[in-house]
Amino acid sequence: MTMRLRLAGPADLPFLLSLAPRLAEFGLPPWRTAAHIVEAERRTLIGALETAAPDGPVLLAEDADGAPLGFAYLQTQTDYFTGRAHAHVAVLAVRAEAEGRGVGRALLDGAEEWARRRGDPVITLNVFAENTRARAVYERLGYGPETLRYVKPLDRDAPP
Repeated sequence: MTMRLRLAGPADLPFLLSLAPRLAEFGLPPWRTAAHIVEAERRTLIGALETAAPDGPVLLAEDADGAPLGFAYLQTQTDYFTGRAHAHVAVLAVRAEAEGRGVGRALLDGAEEWARRRGDPVITLNVFAENTRARAVYERLGYGPETLRYVKPLDRDAPP
């Protein structure tokens, strides 16, 4: 499939927001709801496009006709152990119709290229433990787990 990557802009916000529900389409922990995930992702994406910071671009993948296929929101984070800045893939989503066509890989390749140009020593991302499909893709592309975050809800009615 022919595709290109470009920086997303304000006109792309409706497409980005339309993919927010995809980010909750797997087995969620019992203390998380799809509504919480979707709302948090929507806030994050709106903020990313409002600030349009060079250290936080949103890459958009398009097909040869310019139809959007998916996106990756990149951030700069600081490594807890070394204190060094590094690239982080904060959000990655692909249209259901485009799954299995190399869109996620192209977006991750673009993210890695951005990180290399900046001289980042590593690139990181987070994934829910139950999102086995995404984990398999990341591992196939050379990503591996480093730490596991454990959560214990203390109040059943209040998500963490």
